[in-house]
Amino acid sequence: MATAMAKTRDRLIEVARLLFAKIGVENTTMNDIAVASNKGRRTLYTYFKSKTDIYHAVIESELKILYDSLETVAKKNIPADEKLLEFIRIRLESIKDVVVRNGTLKGYFFRDIWRVENARKGFDLQEINYIRMILNEGINAGIFDIDDSASMAVILHHAFKGLEVPYIRGIMRGLSISDTKTNIIIKLLFNGIKKRPSDSFIPHDIYISEHKHINT
Repeated sequence: MATAMAKTRDRLIEVARLLFAKIGVENTTMNDIAVASNKGRRTLYTYFKSKTDIYHAVIESELKILYDSLETVAKKNIPADEKLLEFIRIRLESIKDVVVRNGTLKGYFFRDIWRVENARKGFDLQEINYIRMILNEGINAGIFDIDDSASMAVILHHAFKGLEVPYIRGIMRGLSISDTKTNIIIKLLFNGIKKRPSDSFIPHDIYISEHKHINT
């Protein structure tokens, strides 16, 4: 029974997401969702009291895709500096994919930022924990030089969030390991927390790429 209820709820959320993406949140009614999902209004209202409730559920469902990918990176058995670098890349790409695949919902996403922020609270705390875990791994391995990993995790989290809108809107579209903006972000990040007895640290793959460019 529980599984059947979960499947019905997931079906309603996915139908609502598709409608929101196609015609917009404001133009979608609860009746539209009930009809498109082949469920009665009574069934729909059993799971969601209002369109606001199902909109929150859509946002949470989409954010879960993002944070599942971040959890996969956080649990990888690789050096902390490489893990943090991959975490940044995956985070940017995943949130872009979540927003882009939702059509007109992305416009509503930006206009209704406070409601989205409210839906993100729990996920944001989860991300901060992932970042802190990576930082602590780096501290224990002698890779990072950080006095307060908890505070640093919060700062990095907000820095990452600050990159979301410009990246999604195309200002930083096509971000890749060879992109100038990527190098700036990575150098700034790592030069701020990486132990460097002599020269400033540059991730190995970027170092090789830059020197190939110089040599050619």
